[in-house]
Amino acid sequence: MPRPDLSARSHRIQPFHVMTLLARARELEAGGADIVHMEIGEPDFPTAAPVREAGRQALADGRTGYQPAAGLPALREAIAGHYQRDHGVEVDPGRILITPGASGALLVALAMLADPGRNVLLPDPGYPCNRNFVEAVDAMPRAVRVDAGSDYQLTPGLAAAACDERTAAMLVGSPGNPTGTLASAADLAGLAALGQRRGIGLIVDEIYHGLHYDGAPAQALAHAPDAIVVNSFSKYFGMTGWRLGWMVVPADWVPVAEKLLQNLFISASTPAQYAALACFTEASREIFEARREAFRQRRDFLLPALRDLGFHIPGNPAGAFYLYADITALGDDSADLASGLLEQAGVAVTPGLDFERTAPERHLRFAYTTDTDRLATAVSRIQRYLAAGG
Repeated sequence: MPRPDLSARSHRIQPFHVMTLLARARELEAGGADIVHMEIGEPDFPTAAPVREAGRQALADGRTGYQPAAGLPALREAIAGHYQRDHGVEVDPGRILITPGASGALLVALAMLADPGRNVLLPDPGYPCNRNFVEAVDAMPRAVRVDAGSDYQLTPGLAAAACDERTAAMLVGSPGNPTGTLASAADLAGLAALGQRRGIGLIVDEIYHGLHYDGAPAQALAHAPDAIVVNSFSKYFGMTGWRLGWMVVPADWVPVAEKLLQNLFISASTPAQYAALACFTEASREIFEARREAFRQRRDFLLPALRDLGFHIPGNPAGAFYLYADITALGDDSADLASGLLEQAGVAVTPGLDFERTAPERHLRFAYTTDTDRLATAVSRIQRYLAAGG
């Protein structure tokens, strides 16, 4: 019997290449090699103790059944309080929906806005899975080149030049992955105004909010109140494996988002939701802020160290935990350089292939998700590798 053909969609969706690199790094470690991991966007800190304890208590209390698709009411209220306390923005808890990771939120947002055959504007470079989320709803990702001139952010001018009558949405990230740059309040307001004029949706990925080092990023809901805003418990709150996020949608879109969540996911993890309630306690906040300061110190060490080695890092990487470096002065192919650093120097970094279509061979992403001593080890190894002609 012949097997059915796989869908065209499944062929269009590209692999997350960094996972192949991670697998090779693990193989080398299994063989006894010491690898400094700077490839994965996962904080090296474990989930904070108060959050772990809240999760254990939820399991002990038998809180393991389904929740409403929109999420645990107490958690939605806690997130609304977080917006009011930390950002000065009042958000009706009814507009907040809890999702299985920010990935679930992004997929629902795109399913709401993008019909098959329509296009979605994405900054290039940008988070690779966003292209694939667009493909998953049979829409077309449209890469818009961003560079140091726009601090690697999609501006209203760039978006206006790239959109057409088939454009359904714009998706921006602030702080951004892989560049760590922030969208300005003026740009968020300008993108929102463009969307209103042209009937184009705006999705703002704020997954790295909280991880900022030179002043707080603009809050999209303050400047683009009709945007769909996506956030996560994975980065600032350190709950990566719990797979929990949220989205804020305009009030009249809540039934649509809830309907999609019901059908696609039923509900997010119940123990994870109860655990996440502890993220908004003062004890947890102290932990998160101490970790943010540790990330700032790492950035402040790594950024000048890489520049001294010849990596060109333009712009203002003021958030997240990434540095996106131009390697032109050091080599012709970032994939080759990443492979050499891994195999010969024991340093795992991510080539630009995952993040952009314009000039992937010119760029590497460095994640400072390991402590400063290990970053110093990595810098020394990179220096020796380059000096040896690698």
